[in-house]
This record gives sequence, C-alpha cells and structure tokens, in this order.
Amino acid sequence: MLRAGARSARAPSVRPIALLSSRLSTSPVRYTESFSPNSLDTFTEEEEMLRESVKRFATEVVGPKVREMDEKENMAPEVIKGLFEQGLMGIETSADHGGAESSFTSAIIAIEELAKVDPSVSVMCDVHNTLVNTILRKYGTKEQQDKWLPQLSQDKLGSFCLSESAAGSDAFALQTRAKKDGDHWIINGSKMWITNSYEAEIFLIFANVDPSKGYKGITCFITTKDVGIKIAKKEEKLGIRASSTCSLNFDDLRIPAENIIGGEGNGYKVAIEILNEGRIGIAAQMLGLAQGAFDKAVPYTYQRTQFGQPVGTFQGMAFQIAQAAVEIESIRLLTYNAARRKEEGKSFTKEAAMAKYWASVIAQRVSGQAIEWAGGVGFTRETGIEKFWRDSKIGAIYEGTSNIQLQTIAKIIQKQHL
Repeated sequence: MLRAGARSARAPSVRPIALLSSRLSTSPVRYTESFSPNSLDTFTEEEEMLRESVKRFATEVVGPKVREMDEKENMAPEVIKGLFEQGLMGIETSADHGGAESSFTSAIIAIEELAKVDPSVSVMCDVHNTLVNTILRKYGTKEQQDKWLPQLSQDKLGSFCLSESAAGSDAFALQTRAKKDGDHWIINGSKMWITNSYEAEIFLIFANVDPSKGYKGITCFITTKDVGIKIAKKEEKLGIRASSTCSLNFDDLRIPAENIIGGEGNGYKVAIEILNEGRIGIAAQMLGLAQGAFDKAVPYTYQRTQFGQPVGTFQGMAFQIAQAAVEIESIRLLTYNAARRKEEGKSFTKEAAMAKYWASVIAQRVSGQAIEWAGGVGFTRETGIEKFWRDSKIGAIYEGTSNIQLQTIAKIIQKQHL
C-alpha cells in the first residue's frame, strides 16, 4: 500500500503524490462559488501542487534516463518503481485501495507533465490509469476492486489487450475466443500492439465468448501473466521505444469465471467507453510532447546568432514560433475541455475525438519544426529534440487513428443536422 511518508531513494527531493492526498480532491471536481474557472487552463490549488510534484519527478528521475532508455528500447525498472512510489499509478483509485483518490483531470495533468520529458513514460502511466484502473473502478465488482486495485496501485503494472492483427480500427473483428469449462473459461488467440505488455503483470484480455452474437459476444477478462501469457514478439518501433509494444499468444489460458469484468458479453461496451476516456489521455501525451519539444528548441534559437542577431528573432522563425505557441495552446484548451466535461458528467465523445486528433497533428508539426529551429544540433540525438518528433507519429495511430477520430466527429455532427 502507498504510505504517506514513502519516498524514492533515487529522488529524495521529489514529493510523492501520496503526501498531497489529504489536499487532493477525493471526488470529481465540482465547481463552486469559491472556484469557478474563467478559462480552461485554470486549475485548483491541489491540481497545481500535483503538476509541480510530477514535474519534479519527471525532471529529476526520468530526465537523466531518457536517452539511455530510448536507445536500449527498454523501460528502466527504477522509473517504473518510481511511478508507483510517487503514487502516479493509482491517481483516481480510492485511498482504501492504495490510490491517491484524485480527479480525472489530475491524471491528465500527470500524463502531460511526464510527456514533456519522455512520452514513453507518459503512455505507460496513461494506459495504466485511464484504461486499466478505470475499467476496474467502473465495471469491477467490489470483490474484484478489493483484489486487483491495491496491486495496481502498489507495484503491478497493467496492460489493456484489445487489438489484433485483423482488429485494429475495427476492434470488434477480434478473433480471440473464450470457451466455458465448468467454473472457468479457456482463452485461445493472440493480440498485437499491446502497450506495457513486456513489463505488465496484470492483463485485461478481450475475447469473444459467442461469435454467433458478433461484437455482443465480446467479454473482458482480468488475469495475471503467470497463467501462461506468452510474449511472442517485442516490436522495434520508430518512436516511444522505451514503452513496450508486444504481440501476445494465449494457448489454453484457464481463467476463473469470477474474473469477468463488466459481465459476459459486455466487453464491447467496456472498450468503447474506456477508449473515449483514453483518447483524452493520448491528447494530453501529445500536448506534453509538443510543449517539451518547444521548450527544448526555442531557447536555443535565442542563444545562437547568425548575421549578428539571434536566429529566433528573424521574422521568418519568430512567426513560426508564435504560430506554434498558438497551436499548442489550442490543443491544451481542447484537451482540458474534454477532461472537465468528462468530470462533470457531460457528453465528451466528440470533444475527446477532437482533442486527440488535433493534438496528434500539432505534436507532429511542432516537434518537426523544433528540429529545424535548432538546425544541425536539432538533428542529432544528443539534444533529444528529434526524439519528440519520432515519438509524435504514434499519436495519429493508437487508441483510434486520425481517420477514426474524424469519422467520430463527423457522425456526431451529422446526427445534429440530418
């Protein structure tokens, strides 16, 4: 369990989120007369404290390891341990289950701040919080929550297993099957492009228990790695290299019937609702990425001189920098608008799709420009600027491609007018 006094031995100056738990919101934000934001980038005192805490952790603990983790394509164990010790792997989870018992926006803040330093670490935290933990909190029985959430808060990394070779954008075309065998289910099949899977110990697996019902046969199961989950291949990727992405094989996995999450045949509903929330997390990751690239490159443009003046003051570059600042602000507002709407119980599917789509576009654009602003130095791996550009490409692909986001937005607009 997380302890209020717990500290990472590798980062003594970093204050765990657990230390803030007495001041963090213990339920979704409800705005009152004492706090009624006039803008979407206005945050509570507690949220600002969290931002500073995560920023210190990202800078002091993650920062020194970014290049090594990227080149070795491996997440440092001490970084994973630090995420748990800082309370960043159970942000919305209740204190009774070892979590920080904070808000959804707090999770988005953490994802953004981590991405400013390393998007690979950010997506590990994102998937664990907005997908795995949220499914347990929203759809798990009390017994399931009592069993699994403390582990996910303390030291067990979670993985969300939906995509397959023929089930990417069309997630409900999945072929993994589950067959009833007494008080157990036997799962056979495979998954592809599964985030966190190399280091994870707890897995949410989506399988079809009755193919005759189509997507209404899809069911969500929770299990541990030691039941026989096999990592078939660890992908070698363009970006977010430290974040593991693997293919998994399931050969006669024997799962107790009590491990079904959300009820038999309700997996499609679980996946749809959770991915809507997860897209806000990816938007936050791309937001942090764009800001991180901007923050690395812009100071250099004012330090390097050509023709007797800093290169960043030439109108051509100055206007590019100004435009990028506007674009980053636009995705910040879209992202936090979606997060606040989700917290307040309002519809947010369109807003989440908009935030995720536009954030992926701007992250690629700004990180690419950042390389050019820094010139030859930006093209080298030493500065870390080029890594942001490599990491940005995945934003247009995972948790719903850009075309899927545009389709979602278009369908909602059509419903309003047709």
